[in-house]
Amino acid sequence: MTQPIEIWTDGACSGNPGPGGWGAIVRRDGEDRELFGGEPATTNNRMELLAAIMALESVPEGARVILHTDSVYVKDGLTKWILGWKRNGWRTADRKPVKNQDLWVRLDRAAASRRVDWRWVKGHAGDPGNERADALARKGCEDHSGSSRKA
Repeated sequence: MTQPIEIWTDGACSGNPGPGGWGAIVRRDGEDRELFGGEPATTNNRMELLAAIMALESVPEGARVILHTDSVYVKDGLTKWILGWKRNGWRTADRKPVKNQDLWVRLDRAAASRRVDWRWVKGHAGDPGNERADALARKGCEDHSGSSRKA
């Protein structure tokens, strides 16, 4: 049996909303691949979701994945809350529209076609994968802030 693919993800935002970035480390067969990107006007939660989406979409369907995230929002959203949201027509328990529904739908689809073991890791606590994903997310944020780019 092949080793699972390990993923670490993180999102960052300068202001909330503001320029944001996402980062991910995808470790497969001992090799690390770094992914990152960002948007000029977004929220931290959207970047956390996008990090997980982009990382999962980068690995083959059917793959066994261990995904480390420091976002309780992402982990609990996909493992606990999403079934209720779908049952309620994408409404929360208090009947408000689910925020970031577009990304939740995309993440649900990406996770459903892979065997994902979701693991929460405390952010900024020395986990090397999380620290690197955070640095990539900050790079994505800086690349989209307009202030760190030189012409």
